Amino acid sequence: MAGCKKDDPIVSEIKCDTDVFLLTMKQILSALIALTLAIPAFSQTRMSFNRKGEFKIVQFTDVHYIPDDPRSDIALERIREVLKVEKPDLVVFTGDVACGKPADKAMETVMRLVSERKIPFAFTFGNHDKEFGFSNEELYDLIHTIPYNMLPPRDGGCIDFEIELTGRDGHLVNVLYMIDSQSYDWEIKQYEWILPEQIERFRKVSADYAAANDGKPVPSLAFFHIPLPEMGQAAENQRAPLWGTRMERCCSPDYNSGMYTAMSECGNIMAIFNGHDHDNDYVTKVGDIYMCYGRYTGGDTTYNHLSNGARVILLREDRPGFETWITLKGGQRI
Repeated sequence: MAGCKKDDPIVSEIKCDTDVFLLTMKQILSALIALTLAIPAFSQTRMSFNRKGEFKIVQFTDVHYIPDDPRSDIALERIREVLKVEKPDLVVFTGDVACGKPADKAMETVMRLVSERKIPFAFTFGNHDKEFGFSNEELYDLIHTIPYNMLPPRDGGCIDFEIELTGRDGHLVNVLYMIDSQSYDWEIKQYEWILPEQIERFRKVSADYAAANDGKPVPSLAFFHIPLPEMGQAAENQRAPLWGTRMERCCSPDYNSGMYTAMSECGNIMAIFNGHDHDNDYVTKVGDIYMCYGRYTGGDTTYNHLSNGARVILLREDRPGFETWITLKGGQRI
């Protein structure tokens, strides 16, 4: 090899091998440094499109599970059925899994239906989850122990996180934002809102992803429990498109903290998926962002007038945008 002396065959062979090893290590380190610089420092959880170049997400919302209450049986039945029919790559629970004590048992019972099938899952909190003996932080730490969870270790009080979706060649294609939409303030008697520090975090994360993507926003989806005020405003606007069922008013916060504005200005969010209102499953559009209700998944432990099911989202690696539908009993899709 060039640069290797052949005076001593044994010594020179060892030296040549060492030079090659050092060169290889330098190349690996350089590649790792370049890769590290290309990936934002907040990168937390990563998944990839399947061999068909697809990525299917099932959204379960408002399971409202009460341990050992037979009214919850139909919720567990529907979860099992949807998982069998849709075979998702990821399950996202968008809040209000628990509806009775003990909340830890409620969480474990529901989420192990997914875990035991070796399906990765993520979770965002609803307004009710922390009302049954455990704080959101305690429940987050519990969920983090269940196999196949995609939650990163909790960073203090922050329970917002991202899941990156990479193509089959390893490049970043989409980002899934998991956001805590807070709960209900019993003192002022109204729903809380996404906090300013959360919005600032979203802006920074979005900007960092764009910077690592040659300055272009990375097409993304957002998941949280309580809908934004803009969703209700769009539903009441006769000029706004609306697909699906609307049987109750949109119970969003009265105060608009600016989350939609941030998403619109960042230019990365294709769609928002939330739950909260059990008798709605519609999709509307505000500006360039689709706003989508999930389908109520729970049983008869709380109000509901729609048969329970789940929303399904399909992403394709080689095609922009997304597809979505609702799956009900017997695998019926609407």
